[in-house]
Amino acid sequence: MHFRPCIDIHNGRVKQIVGGSLKDEGNSARENFVSGYDGDYYADMYRTDGLKGGHIIILNPKESEYYKADLKQAELALTAYKGGLQIGGGVTQDNAERFIDMGASHVIVTSCVFKNGEINMDNLKALVSAVSKEHLVLDLSCRRRADGYYIVTDRWQKFTNVPVNRETMDFLSEYCDEYLIHAVDVEGHASGIEEDVAALLGDWGRLPMTYAGGVAGFEDIERLNTLGRGRIDVTIGSALDIFGGSMSYRDVVNYVKSL
Repeated sequence: MHFRPCIDIHNGRVKQIVGGSLKDEGNSARENFVSGYDGDYYADMYRTDGLKGGHIIILNPKESEYYKADLKQAELALTAYKGGLQIGGGVTQDNAERFIDMGASHVIVTSCVFKNGEINMDNLKALVSAVSKEHLVLDLSCRRRADGYYIVTDRWQKFTNVPVNRETMDFLSEYCDEYLIHAVDVEGHASGIEEDVAALLGDWGRLPMTYAGGVAGFEDIERLNTLGRGRIDVTIGSALDIFGGSMSYRDVVNYVKSL
């Protein structure tokens, strides 16, 4: 297990939000924390601590009045830590190469690939052509339905018909370098991990994977490591003291390194 740090950007600010509360209409979200620092502050911290593969997520759509300010925050972070961070949020085959040129190690994609409820193979292949498989992370962020977990898109507002299961992960692994999985139902709540998601990912384990959602204490990290069979990396947002939470960022960095 590795600790993968994060920088979430909404309305031009570094924030932590309750994942399921995000709405495009009115650029609204229920906020856990709004930082007084810009993206480069956090990127420089992660670079100094040698933390690689963290992710920047732009939470506004490209049509938002705040998107340009979001991009500025993202560029500050990518410039401060070239090659050390991934970026997602509104990434398509048309702009993916731009983010790599800005300094991202990978682009993270959901809505462009999981479009109109299905896997859009034309878009997926175009992304691979644009930046190569080695620079592509697929975001399998999911929410529970009665018969399992399904990928959600458009800033976690729309369900697709694509389940998160072994078959889906086997198929998509031919087109990407990593998976990022937000357990959206617990994202931002700091109320404990989604254990069924963690176990599913750990049972599969063929690609690097980063789990996000619900980590509230060190026992959650340990539980994730156990359920994930040591195959899943962890990211933590709202629970960290650098984002207004109670978990010491420094202690988390040291704890995960000790596992």
